[in-house]
Amino acid sequence: MRIAIAADHAAYELKALLADWLREKGHEVEDLGTNGPDSVDYPDYGYRLGGAIADGRADRGVALCGSGIGISISVNRNPAARCALVSEPLSAKLAREHNDANVIAMGARLTGIDMAKACLDAFLTTDFAGDRHARRVDKLSNPPQLETSR
Repeated sequence: MRIAIAADHAAYELKALLADWLREKGHEVEDLGTNGPDSVDYPDYGYRLGGAIADGRADRGVALCGSGIGISISVNRNPAARCALVSEPLSAKLAREHNDANVIAMGARLTGIDMAKACLDAFLTTDFAGDRHARRVDKLSNPPQLETSR
């Protein structure tokens, strides 16, 4: 599988460990940075990851920052990306099975390496269930015009 991975300065060490682990498992990994402790803006890396999904360079993505929250928001700005913030394997499995997530986000300050690997393994080995979930996922990519009430 082709997997893009991106992180800010708070998560670059976790990114490097996960990228190596993914390569050991036989995946093709595109490292989108950052690669050091100097402060960077997580949206820049989230946008890069969303772009890699949108243009087909990656089948799946891994987004990492201190909490996972900020980078997941930036990835989800790209309509082709469905990024789910996960903290344990069940949420990673359900993100794939029910939401057809193509990117997962994790927080390096909240998730250790063993838990991150378990989440990533669940994410990569779970198929989308389709059926009733497909209708809902279609709505994520094609939102209706919503009425605003005052």
